[in-house]
Amino acid sequence: METSTISRRELLKGTGALVVSFSLFGSVSRALAQAAAGGEPEATSLDSWLAIAQDGTVTVFTSKVELGTGTETALAQIVAEELDVPFSRIHMEAGDTSKSVDQAVTAASRTIERAGPQLRQAAAVARRELLRQASERLNAPADQLTVNDGVISASGASVRKVSYSELVGDKRFNVKMEASGFGWDLKISPDVPVKNVKDYKIVGTSVPRTDLPGKFTGEFTYAQDVRLPGMLHGRVVRPPVVNSKPLNVDEGSIKQIAGVVKVVQEGNFLGVVAQTEWAAIQAAKALKVTWSTPSTTLPATPDELYAYLKDTKSFNDQVVVNRGNADSAFAQASKKYEATFRWPFQLHGMLGPSCAVADVRGDSVTVWSGTQGPFRTRKALSDMLRIPEKNIRVIFREESGCYGRLSPDDAPLDAALLSRAVGKPVRVQWTRADEHGWEPKGPAQLVTVRAGVDAQGNIVAWDYMERGFPWSESAGNPLLAGRQIGMKNVSPGQSNGTAGGGEAYEFENQRIIAALIPWSQDTPTPLRTSNLRAPGDLARTFASESLLDEIAADLHVDPVQIRLRYLKNNKRVTEVLVAATQAAKWKEHVSHSAPVSGSKAMGRGVSVSGRDGTVTAAVAEVEVDKSSGEITIKRVTLAHDCGLIVNPDGLRNQIEGNIIQGVSRTLLEEVRFDAQGVKNLDWVSYPIVTFRRVPDIQIVLLNRKEMPALGGGEPSTVPVPAAIANAVYDAIGVRMREVPMTPQKVQASLRSKAPGQRA
Repeated sequence: METSTISRRELLKGTGALVVSFSLFGSVSRALAQAAAGGEPEATSLDSWLAIAQDGTVTVFTSKVELGTGTETALAQIVAEELDVPFSRIHMEAGDTSKSVDQAVTAASRTIERAGPQLRQAAAVARRELLRQASERLNAPADQLTVNDGVISASGASVRKVSYSELVGDKRFNVKMEASGFGWDLKISPDVPVKNVKDYKIVGTSVPRTDLPGKFTGEFTYAQDVRLPGMLHGRVVRPPVVNSKPLNVDEGSIKQIAGVVKVVQEGNFLGVVAQTEWAAIQAAKALKVTWSTPSTTLPATPDELYAYLKDTKSFNDQVVVNRGNADSAFAQASKKYEATFRWPFQLHGMLGPSCAVADVRGDSVTVWSGTQGPFRTRKALSDMLRIPEKNIRVIFREESGCYGRLSPDDAPLDAALLSRAVGKPVRVQWTRADEHGWEPKGPAQLVTVRAGVDAQGNIVAWDYMERGFPWSESAGNPLLAGRQIGMKNVSPGQSNGTAGGGEAYEFENQRIIAALIPWSQDTPTPLRTSNLRAPGDLARTFASESLLDEIAADLHVDPVQIRLRYLKNNKRVTEVLVAATQAAKWKEHVSHSAPVSGSKAMGRGVSVSGRDGTVTAAVAEVEVDKSSGEITIKRVTLAHDCGLIVNPDGLRNQIEGNIIQGVSRTLLEEVRFDAQGVKNLDWVSYPIVTFRRVPDIQIVLLNRKEMPALGGGEPSTVPVPAAIANAVYDAIGVRMREVPMTPQKVQASLRSKAPGQRA
């Protein structure tokens, strides 16, 4: 149960602490930039990053949040390593806008890559300052001091030692001149050396995750568990048809429901507030509303949707690669290949629907939410409520796995509007139907790939075009509640990424373009869209790796060998491909696997991918029941290179989750809709993979200690769809070019096979 909280300033006054801050890359980097207002922490202030208290506890302040990926544990390892303190003494204070600087949204697998060096440098600066103080206290040169578990000793004289906490005492060192007259202005330089990776003892080990014990026992406080004194409960009333507006609201229709406090309508936003959650649920369901007939509707069928993507002029062509002359080379090629691939709208599929608590009191706002970007949520609240950001405090409380869903976090805005209307804290819990119907989806994509091969069997042309919807919920555009009260979009949408079109390969003539397709002048997309785990990369890699496999089969070249041929100068991708195929005991072949008697056939497929510096390769082993069309994933072997590994077990956890979700998105997941809106509003109509269908997973980790630590939250899901598609082809000789690969689609592909093709 959430109770009162003390401010960071009060915390430090009560403990005494050494607090340091720093600026990376010379001036304050874009990731750290934050306006100095209202005494808030700044990247250049001395009290922004970590505090060492009297009991030796190290409190680390970060705006990066724990989303179930283990990053909180990994960041704590980095600080413990650099300070030479036991891991158990690290306490992470994460996602509170009143206590941290803005390190950007927790997304894109960038937490360890970007926040890790920031916190490591802060710890290094603190360690150097503590050594300086200890040098004076022990009367010994700093270079003759050693640190063990937060205790500094003079070399050769173990009795002469002093702990970090003894050095700090009951003083605060982050203020230049305190009331006592003691203090200094500690200037922090990014040039302070950090520990050599060869000396690491904590980083690189599988420290158990700090967030799991409370989750196992049920003691963990999720956003859904937050309770405040006097808190009320709210529900948003959704229209039955997308884009409808409330024309008439009959408040008398719910007067018989005990506990109803208020019906709130502001523009097209409509909600109810009640004393209990059950009363709010009943009122939202029973409220009689006359809704308008929408002026715009959705595409009626998937074919209509993909035809729109194919035929509509793009507003932004993102050129990823443009080398040589792809058109000329394709025209002159001896063999030509062309295929089009479809990727549907998909849900983030949070097991726990969105939830937030907001307390709006005049021009002061406090919000508890599972947001991936506390400062982004604060900005959205500021824009909607027209309250200065410095008056808004966002406090992170974890929700369920969100995979990008809570980057544009809707529930805090709903709760804020309802709280403002009643003058009390309000908790808003979305329903399952709310979440499935109204969450911002992963965008639909249509990819066409052309390739040309010369008489010697060399790929001489690669022409790749992705046409997809952007993210409507991009930074700067208002979220759902904001638009309902009349706020307008300021952007036509944001890119869904560009990686995965085959840029890892060296083709002499190569063009890769990711084009963004607008839906209308007012709305960038037919359904709300945003970043879904490894945004856009799964579809792009599905297309590029499938066509490359098709070329290999036609040329009678082993699928692994054709990849190695065009990866000759890409050392890391080559090495993950070799590692994955060796672990999977890949056997070179230039034709389909041998036919299997009966209705079931086995096949193996391979795929490689790269995302934000991390590279992966996967081998999928599948069984296809030709009579039913069902695909069973028997095993996935995946090799993973994300540079320096901070926590091997935590990384394995992430890879396993990525693979399982990749299987689910490949075989099962598709948002179905008609002209009125989304139709699959529950788990029955939008199935996800269950334990019965989880494959065996084999993981090979390539730990590159000479490299920085890169991301592991997304990359290993990217090669999964293509590896499965290629394995299906190996099993039954048909190409799956649309996700999800349902039994019906497999059967249709088998029926459409050309005479003489193996089945």
